[in-house]
Amino acid sequence: MTRPSGISRTFAELIVDTTWERLPERVRHEAKRSILNFMATALAGCREDAVEHTLASLAAFSGVEQATVIGRTERLDALSAAFLNAASGNVFDFDDTHLRTVIHPTAPILPALFALAELRSVSGRELLLAFALGVEIECRVGNAISPEHYARGWHITSTCGCLGAAAAAGKLLSLDADQLIWSLGSAATQTGGLVECLGTPAKSLSVGNAARNGLWSALLAERGFRGPPAPLEGKQGYFNALAPSAPDWSALTRELGETWELLQNTYKPYPAGIVVHPVIDAVLALRQEHVLAPDNIERIVVRGHPLLAARTDRPHVTSGREAQVSVQHSVAAALLFGEACLAQYTDTCVRDPAALALRAKVQVERDAGIAVEAAALRIEMKDGTVHALAVPAARGSLARPLSDSEIEEKLHRLAAGWCPTHDVQPLIDAVWALDRAADAAAVPRLTVPTI
Repeated sequence: MTRPSGISRTFAELIVDTTWERLPERVRHEAKRSILNFMATALAGCREDAVEHTLASLAAFSGVEQATVIGRTERLDALSAAFLNAASGNVFDFDDTHLRTVIHPTAPILPALFALAELRSVSGRELLLAFALGVEIECRVGNAISPEHYARGWHITSTCGCLGAAAAAGKLLSLDADQLIWSLGSAATQTGGLVECLGTPAKSLSVGNAARNGLWSALLAERGFRGPPAPLEGKQGYFNALAPSAPDWSALTRELGETWELLQNTYKPYPAGIVVHPVIDAVLALRQEHVLAPDNIERIVVRGHPLLAARTDRPHVTSGREAQVSVQHSVAAALLFGEACLAQYTDTCVRDPAALALRAKVQVERDAGIAVEAAALRIEMKDGTVHALAVPAARGSLARPLSDSEIEEKLHRLAAGWCPTHDVQPLIDAVWALDRAADAAAVPRLTVPTI
């Protein structure tokens, strides 16, 4: 398919024309699941070091208390709150994942909408609809440019997320089609983020900026701040600058308005890169069935989709943050402790001599015939015994999705680890009832402990 014209306007008209009534019930429910999952990961991350540092920096320049910082008593200007909440939700790599693109859809979009809801009067239905449309734009752009865009070094959550945030915030502001194109243009010129930053605090900058810049782009467009007429498909626009030589143009408009990318969203049971999840599943299953004494293990072979090696073949990690994108550490920690929770991705666990010794035994093999959500594990013991298991679909994937109750349990567990005295049940109830809420901003406020 040749490069199409009018993509920016097509997206803008979709955003303008789509009403709550046109949003399928399944999509409405999935939006709530995504929000609930985000609240869990944001509460877990709201006091992580990277968030503390950025909060201290931004607070020095924030002269107005407009919006909630999730899980904290501080209130900042709306743009800074959007930045911090996006960073909190994504910092532990525990947030949702759109598997085809490995975009984390919610972190760049929802914080922009919650911040805007504290500036304007916004109902829960309005927020849910805007959120679904933002995810649609974000992930359709990602579908068109994957996987080469990521392979080139662009952090796709940030580069596509900024567009999604601009689209969603524009819907919430009731922008017309021209204004939405301007919003997408301002977002497109502010997008960025490098894969090289994964495993370091710098990763959070581009995710936070995606939310902040997307919100700002919509607010600018509301004021008449103009942009190019074709920011996405223009001769020197977004796709020309950031996309591969042959994007899948059909992915942008195929069944647009009929199918919804939000239904392709998945939720993580482990705080690690999504491609590591089937490997962790395999380790935990084999550990439960067999005695796998670390000293008696000769070699561990992990075989998976090439993206597994590209993203997580990192045997020499030195921090918990790096460990989240290390398949070697994930295997070692799961074998040693029988679980893969936040405690297994700390600096202390990374420095554990037993974990260090096991990481050295893990080898990674690429197999293009294995799906991204699948993996095969082979553990060779020193006595010649071999234990092997293939996982066709990881827990939390589309084939094995987390249930509503499992997402609720994730929120309870992560909130208890952060603030044991804070009751999050009212927050959970408010998210499930969001389509009946007159004030969407009440939801982020419920994340702030009253004790």
